This record gives sequence, structure tokens and C-alpha cells, in this order.
Amino acid sequence: MKSFVLGIAVASSIVASSAWAQPAEQFVALPSYRVGPYAAGGSGFYGGIIDYFNLVNANGGVNGVKISWEECETEYNPSRGVECYERLKTKNGGATVVEPLSTGIAYGILDRIPQDKIPMTTLGYGRSDAANGKVFPYVFPLISNYWSQAAAMVKYLGEKSGGMDKLKGKKIVHLYHDSAFGKEPLPVLEAMSAQYGFELIKIPVAPPGSEQQSQWLQIRQAKPDYVILWGWGVMNSVAIKTAQRNGFPREKMLGVWWAGSEEDTVPSGDAAKGYTSMTFNTPGNYPLLDELRKKVYASGKGNLADQGRIGSVYHMRGLTAGVMYVEAMRAAQEKFGKGKAVTGEQLRWGFENLNIDEARQKTLGVFNMFPTVKTSCDDHEGSGAVKVQQWDGKAWKAVTPNWVVGDKVLLRKLVDESSGKYAAEKKITPACMK
Repeated sequence: MKSFVLGIAVASSIVASSAWAQPAEQFVALPSYRVGPYAAGGSGFYGGIIDYFNLVNANGGVNGVKISWEECETEYNPSRGVECYERLKTKNGGATVVEPLSTGIAYGILDRIPQDKIPMTTLGYGRSDAANGKVFPYVFPLISNYWSQAAAMVKYLGEKSGGMDKLKGKKIVHLYHDSAFGKEPLPVLEAMSAQYGFELIKIPVAPPGSEQQSQWLQIRQAKPDYVILWGWGVMNSVAIKTAQRNGFPREKMLGVWWAGSEEDTVPSGDAAKGYTSMTFNTPGNYPLLDELRKKVYASGKGNLADQGRIGSVYHMRGLTAGVMYVEAMRAAQEKFGKGKAVTGEQLRWGFENLNIDEARQKTLGVFNMFPTVKTSCDDHEGSGAVKVQQWDGKAWKAVTPNWVVGDKVLLRKLVDESSGKYAAEKKITPACMK
């Protein structure tokens, strides 16, 4: 009996040692949406993230650490998003990063994530003043936030008019999704309206945006020089088709990047030809996409049901998010221990110390797919650069050969003012975390 017990103890010790030797998985929480009016955006974006994770895992993980994840369907609903976050955050040893892809959900969990020590990425959306890491240490509006995009939009329209001074006296309509998402750029648009002398006409559209007759009647009466379409989901194709019916040139429409995907233009048919939108990805094929097809889709592990969507706008945006996560994991491991899964606190440090320069992009097979990104405590955005793309009837083509950056001085002033008010309200002492 003693020998039997001793044998069991030794065997248990060997199993425990073996389990301890295996690096824990890096768990990512994905409160996603694949049903409802915004399903096309959610399925493409989260499909891209998961495709990249599968590719990294197929290549051995992050220094041997495999990535795991779990989705929870939110239907883009803020209350369901908060429920999903609460459900996912303690799974698999604890979530180490969360990505809700929804401004409403991001606002809903904003005060929870620093308490839970889980960094949240808001890639190209969310609360813009979260670029100030001294006040929002756990929020990362990576690459470009809504304020940077709005400033770049006005800059592009100014250049299109012949110079920023030529904007004086012009009329620009902000046709927006009546939600936190649609209202987010207003501080920048209002400030630039006062600075350059153009009239800003704000016209909200009730979600999901399938009915816009009264809004376009207002636009027809106002006779604006440009319409900024700050839409999402079905609202975009309805706006593009309604613009055609009302005789408004699509070349004078400029969409937010959530109104600049194939899912917005293909259903619009001929009405979309000539339509332009912002983007933080350059359309085209990249070595990463070829590697995905060979290693992930050829083995039946691709996340997109329709392989024709590989390299589409939403898919490429999800791949970009995946690159950000893995590079943050690598950075964190360099500091806290190579070959080990990092905690949420440690991954937060990784996100705050990203440096994806051109050389690193080339190594990853994504050169010029997105702008170079370098974050810091002062700058959780890391870039602020964008491009303008145009739909030629079949595909998106970049209109601006180089990355466009808006008025950085104005943007920083607005970020500091807004984040300062938030800090005072929440009794936060702004400081850099170690």
C-alpha cells in the first residue's frame, strides 16, 4: 500500500511538473457580433482577428505561447456587451485584453477595465480622449481615433477645395448615426468649423438607418458642398442610394471608415461608383494574406465562410488588430519573461510600448497595410494617420498615396481638455504607470 501511494504521489508530481512546464495560453476576450444589422462588420473584423491568431498558433505561438479566445454574441447592444464582458473576463485564467468593436460597449465597460486590470483596445473607434494614457492607462484607441479621423477629413476636403482657406463660407453636412459613435467627432468638427469658417450642419439618423427620406430632404434644401457620412451597417448603403436618387454627387460624399467597406458599396450597385471614404488600411494584397491562404484556409481553419472576403476592408482591419495584439504580447514578454503568458497588467505595458516601424511591417508581411505605430504613456493612439479611398465600381483604390494627418496641435489640446475633465470628475491623478 505504501508503495502504491508513493507511486501515485510521484506520478502526480510528474504530471504537475509537466503542466507547469507548459506555457499557459494567452486568453483574449472577444465580445463579438455576427448577427443583427451590423453582422457584416463584426464577422469580417473578428474573422480577421481569429485568422491571425490561428496563423500565429500554426507558426508556434508567441515565443511558444499559444493564443486562446472566446466569443460572446453582443448584437452590438451595449447592455449585452457589458454582460459578455463580465462573463468572459474570468474565463480561462482571466482575460488579458478585450475588444468590443462598439463605442457604446466601450463606454459601458470603461470604468470597469482599470479595476479588473484588463486592457481594452478600441481600434479606430471609441472614446478619442483615451489617447491620453495618463488618464486612461488601460484604454488603447490604436492607430487612429475618431478625432484624428475627423481632423483628417476636414484637411482632405480643404485640399480638395483648393486650400484650407477655401473652406470659408462652404457648407458641410455631418450625417450621423444617432448614437455615441455618431456624436464622437462633433468636438473636432465644431472646432474646425469655427477655425476655418465653414457651416457645419448636423443631421442625425435613427439607428439602424434604413429610413432617411427626411434627412435627404434637409440636405437637398441646404445644398451643401460636402456630406460627411458617419454611418454604420445598413445606414451606409441606404445613404449612398438615397444620395443618387436626390441627385447628390457621390464624389462629394466622404464616409467614416465604418462606411467604407465592400458591404457598404456592393449592395449600393452603380450608386456607389465614385464614393469616397476614410481608411486606416491601404487596399491591396500582402504577403500576410498569401500566408493565411496557404497555412490557415488550406487546412480548413479559416474563420470566414466566404473566402472571397479574405483581404476585404473589415477582414484586413481585423488582421491589423491581431497584429497589434501579438506585437504587444511580444513586447510584454521581452520585459516580463520570454515564452510565458503575460497578465493583463503586463500586456497593458506591451500595448503602451508598441513600435511597429516599417522594418517590422516588412518582417510581418504587412508593409504599408497600415501606418507605422509607436505608442507611449502620452500617446495610446500611436499614429493618427489615415488615407482616403474611392470605390471604382469593383474595388477600393487609395486616392491619397501618402498617409494623411490632421491638425495635431488642435487634437492634443482637445484630448488634454477632455481627459482633464474626466480625470477631475473621477478623481483620477494623471500619471504614467510602470
